[in-house]
Amino acid sequence: MTDLPNIQADSLHDIDREALFAAPSSTHPPRILLLYGSLRERSFSRLLTQEAARLLEHFGAETRIFDPRGLPLPDAEDASHPKVQELRQLAEWAEGMVWCSPERHGAMTGIMKAQIDWIPLAIGAVRPTQGKTLAVMQVSGGSQSFNAVNQLRVLGRWMRMVTIPNQSSVAKAWLEFDDNDRMKPSSYYNRVVDVMEELMKFTLLLRDRKEYFVDRYSERVETAEEQSKRVAQR
Repeated sequence: MTDLPNIQADSLHDIDREALFAAPSSTHPPRILLLYGSLRERSFSRLLTQEAARLLEHFGAETRIFDPRGLPLPDAEDASHPKVQELRQLAEWAEGMVWCSPERHGAMTGIMKAQIDWIPLAIGAVRPTQGKTLAVMQVSGGSQSFNAVNQLRVLGRWMRMVTIPNQSSVAKAWLEFDDNDRMKPSSYYNRVVDVMEELMKFTLLLRDRKEYFVDRYSERVETAEEQSKRVAQR
């Protein structure tokens, strides 16, 4: 350790290949929560989310789609509100998520942001999103844009999620769904298939190793220091 003078040796661990490569595999279907960001009667972000859920179920996932209707604005109610409780319980249940927002005024919608804001970084000792996988999508009324998905990626990182590399941005979404509210064949649809396939692969790879992937040196140091202070006080 002479060449790492600022390191606390007790908190710096070697890479555990057993934890990475020999973790036991869960047998239940991957649990995926899907959020969308519009309350319109014919919401294209909801229709795209439903297409994504069908694909995920084809790949073997169990899916839940959260309906944001009735969810209060952040801080307008306390966390005991039934819709807030429903959302938080789903966030804890999920092993991965899909976030799909319309782009409005060059950004994600307030409805999308409100859902994410109601999911805290920690509930007691539980971090409901840390280490879980995330796929991001957006729909636009006009030409293709990536403003909303870029913002969703920032939020995913802030929520300590593993956001997959691929993403979907559907331009002129009103042209991409038929009279039965199903997405038409197109390069946009093919990309949605790609994203859901990739999300499943990442979720299956990471879900049984999540705790190891998010085990951090800085937090081990902090925990060790807090424990030392408690012992010293006694």
